[in-house]
Amino acid sequence: MKKHTQLLLAAMSFLLLLQAGCASRQIRQDPQAAVVRELVKSTASWDGSTLPLYPQGQPEITILRIAIPAGTRLKTHSHPVINAGVLLSGQLTVVAENGKTLHLKAGDPIVELVDTSHYGVNEGSEPAEIIVFYAGTSGAPITISEPK
Repeated sequence: MKKHTQLLLAAMSFLLLLQAGCASRQIRQDPQAAVVRELVKSTASWDGSTLPLYPQGQPEITILRIAIPAGTRLKTHSHPVINAGVLLSGQLTVVAENGKTLHLKAGDPIVELVDTSHYGVNEGSEPAEIIVFYAGTSGAPITISEPK
């Protein structure tokens, strides 16, 4: 029992020294170094649907910065390609055709619905601004508006 206690204390001391060493290394890091924070990593869109396979063809990346005025409801639409974004400012509510709803506030990420009709509405008092990244194919649409 005494040997077990000594081993346990030695292991704990080692861990404390290791932790102290890590902390001191963090303090010495370059204050100008990049800080990386993963916002989202997912194989599903925000409603839980599994993302589809990427389409065949020449890949084409599109990045849009979209400003949605306060009180504005976007047209109902769908996306035939995988896309994701981050709400930079304001608030945005996304409503799917089945009634599922997602409320976003500034800083929130979204993995968008694919091949599912939905719309966004800014119910806030200030503009909502979002950056959206689309992984499509050259010449193919990234958004399809629903007929009225």
